[in-house]
Amino acid sequence: MGLLEDLFHFITGGAISGIPSWGLMMIPFVLGLVVGFFIKKVLKLALIAIVILFVLTYVGILNFGLGSLEVLIAQYGPIAIQYAAVLLGLLPLSLGFVIGAIIGFLVS
Repeated sequence: MGLLEDLFHFITGGAISGIPSWGLMMIPFVLGLVVGFFIKKVLKLALIAIVILFVLTYVGILNFGLGSLEVLIAQYGPIAIQYAAVLLGLLPLSLGFVIGAIIGFLVS
């Protein structure tokens, strides 16, 4: 247990610019909670939108053709990839963020 205590003391001891390290470790966790909450809400809305699109397509009001999809991909594809790269670069990809996102998704 001495090794674990020393490791825990090393991680939680000290400060960066006057802010304790445990305070800095909480930032990705809280961001994960918020992102998990919003992911759950967006998935609910996406499921409703998919059901509505399926019904409209089945009835014949909407028609999905590959020609219009190719135009949309050519127009918005590079922009979507650029924003996805920026988002992934900004998100704190740490264990605290992942745990916070899972808890935020399950609890909300």
